[in-house]
Amino acid sequence: MAETVDRIVSPVRNVEDFKELTLRPRHLDEMIGQDRVRENLAILIQAAKQRNEALDHVIFYSPPGLGKTTLAHILSNEMEANLKITSGPAIERAGDLAAIVTNLQAGDFLFIDEIHRLGRAVEEILYPAMEDFALDITIGKGPSARAIRLQLSPFTVVGATTRLALVTSPLRARFGATFRLDFYDQKSMEAIIRRAAGLLGVDTDEGGIVEIACRARGTPRVALRLLRRVRDFAQVRADGKITEAVTSDALELLEIDELGLDNSDRRVLHAIIKKFSGGPVGLQTISASINEEPETIMEVVEPYLLQLGFIDRTPKGRIATALAYEHLGLKPPSQSQARLPEM
Repeated sequence: MAETVDRIVSPVRNVEDFKELTLRPRHLDEMIGQDRVRENLAILIQAAKQRNEALDHVIFYSPPGLGKTTLAHILSNEMEANLKITSGPAIERAGDLAAIVTNLQAGDFLFIDEIHRLGRAVEEILYPAMEDFALDITIGKGPSARAIRLQLSPFTVVGATTRLALVTSPLRARFGATFRLDFYDQKSMEAIIRRAAGLLGVDTDEGGIVEIACRARGTPRVALRLLRRVRDFAQVRADGKITEAVTSDALELLEIDELGLDNSDRRVLHAIIKKFSGGPVGLQTISASINEEPETIMEVVEPYLLQLGFIDRTPKGRIATALAYEHLGLKPPSQSQARLPEM
């Protein structure tokens, strides 16, 4: 059973994983942004500590890279408990989940990433485990089969998903708190980059920090990745210091424009505008036209384009807005330029 748990519960696998963990804030007061979520979590944690109970089950949902995994680490640190990490696709059989939960100690946290991808049979095992801290198993087959219930130590499930609608209603109902994480504002992004640069020992000026923050799509994961790539560029082609000019040159080489759009974003916009006359066009058609997975477009590309107001989702498909045409330096169709007469 221990071998099964080791296979589907992830440790820190290599040096890069360890470095990534060191950049994560360890406590709520170290986290930047998501003020509403942090305030609610602080109340949950304090209440659980006062009652000397395990924290209630929590689920986070948002586009990728906004801090769902980081918050799972923070919750376990705040409660001074162990954190076991796995994901929905990794738990293939009900026995896999049974092996995990029976090895949890009192107060432990189980973080399930991509929880919307759990199989139905696995979910059936998870329901009583979350609600009653019990594991229902069947021994034997046929007329001689009998069901027994094993009691589990109280533990906390922290779920994370990019698609809350795909989490089944019975599973959502078992979570005591549901939180949405929003994109970060410019001030928060600058603070995150400044903190990470300090931890990495990178020499930066304010202009470089602002430039990275502007192009980080309001997403800490993107900001940290860009910081590392600009650091490499500054080390090889400059004097090692990240300035506004060095950052601009580095991100131009990476084909990331002033709003943070990369090649994948522009391919989607160009497909809608040039191949399909601005839309409406379906997701599957866009996917086939640029040879990209529909899930990647919907979960990675579209959220930021929607936030910028560059595309609209309609019942008939995706439509490029006048803002998208303007950003790409293209002329909108005449109907997009129509204006109501002034009164």
